[in-house]
Amino acid sequence: MNVSYKPAGYTSVAPYLIVAGATETIEFLKRAFGALELRLFRSDTGKVLHAEVRIDDTVVMLADAAVHWPPAQVHVHIYVKDVDATYRLALDAGAESIQSPIQNGDKDKRGAIKDTGGTTWWISTKVE
Repeated sequence: MNVSYKPAGYTSVAPYLIVAGATETIEFLKRAFGALELRLFRSDTGKVLHAEVRIDDTVVMLADAAVHWPPAQVHVHIYVKDVDATYRLALDAGAESIQSPIQNGDKDKRGAIKDTGGTTWWISTKVE
């Protein structure tokens, strides 16, 4: 019997976000990208120690910042079926606009938003 070295349905690489406000980030990911919560472990004080959500075919891991793990502002790229609709959903879910969706010299129409935890999400749809 061949036992896998990783959980079924997981990719080999997964972003791990250390954010200020992991609970809010998880709710944002659900509203904006249709994320499905897979795992959630909290401390006795309610802080998120570790969480996992699935967005389409990718697992994103995240946790609340802590003394030895400060929040890190990162950029994550995500392909979506409709960049314009997703951009509007993200704004409605509380994101800040970084760039309205535009096509600029390549085959993708791309925009960017920043969630309340500090992560910038570049969202794209292949249009050509």
